[in-house]
Amino acid sequence: MQTAFRSDEKFTQAEFWDWLQELPASDINRYELLGGRIIMTPPAWFGHSAVAVRICTALDRYRRAAGGGLVLESSAGFDLPSGDTLEPDVTFISAGRLAAGPKAPEKGFVKVVPDLVVEVLSPSTARRDRVEKKKVYERCGVDEYWLVDPRRREVTIFTRDGDRFGAGRIFRAGRLDSRVVSGLDLSIEELFADLD
Repeated sequence: MQTAFRSDEKFTQAEFWDWLQELPASDINRYELLGGRIIMTPPAWFGHSAVAVRICTALDRYRRAAGGGLVLESSAGFDLPSGDTLEPDVTFISAGRLAAGPKAPEKGFVKVVPDLVVEVLSPSTARRDRVEKKKVYERCGVDEYWLVDPRRREVTIFTRDGDRFGAGRIFRAGRLDSRVVSGLDLSIEELFADLD
């Protein structure tokens, strides 16, 4: 399945923001700026959303126990240093990064690079999530990147090793082992329960 829309024209982050302000309120699609081009994807299927909510819930429990940080879901956009503006499915920003980064603007996108980014794969986004967005997150300084595949019922975790992500570790059973959110209480079985 192909992305429903990808612009041929190139945009800056500021031009992209202006373009978004012109969309009708009835437009429920997601738009991102990747490599200067606007990309639109249709709304996700229910399993995609259910998995993202479970990750958000587990991360929020972790955040509260750890004493700070911020968990955001897919409606939060990030203006990244690469010039890309992305809406990851789930993000975690540590208290340290929040304190060091600029405050969130009243309008516009977050300008802090998240510690952890999660993308839930769907047929229309899987290739882009695995290749293009992974490179952007790596280049911008994200410490950990999760690719969640509901159809295969697996999670691949890429952790920063120097200036690059190391080889991905694939989890198909048991608890997820994250360096960024060490001690996170989330298992593969819990994550993918009741998706049939």
